[in-house]
Amino acid sequence: MTDKCCENSSAVTMLLACSGGSNAGQLANRAAVELTEEGAGKMYCLAGIGGRLSGFVRSAKDAASLVVIDGCEIACGKATLQGAGVPLPLHKHIVITEYGIEKNKEFKLDPEDVEMVKQAVKNAIAEKETDGAPKPRIPGGCCG
Repeated sequence: MTDKCCENSSAVTMLLACSGGSNAGQLANRAAVELTEEGAGKMYCLAGIGGRLSGFVRSAKDAASLVVIDGCEIACGKATLQGAGVPLPLHKHIVITEYGIEKNKEFKLDPEDVEMVKQAVKNAIAEKETDGAPKPRIPGGCCG
């Protein structure tokens, strides 16, 4: 018999956001938080992966669907996953500055920019869901 929690976890898109010290990093973070609140995916801890904590790294490696949301072209989030051995070609990568948003040190976020980033992530999730790839279960949470 399959645990309902585990059935649902296979459909969850893991969201890993840069939360850097710029408007772009904070846009990534805000979009991931709001998308989690809306049920479009679930924000996970990029810092745990960067710290090479085994459970965090394993969850990222086993994710059926994962979107990295980086603030800028430096791509700290992507580099964090690569350093932990997570195979990125199987997942999606969003770079906020590629959407015409200029990186700066101001933290007042434009709600329209947040919506644009959220839509880019939703588009990436939709692309991933229609690619026909099998979706393994994401371990962790209530499923252990």
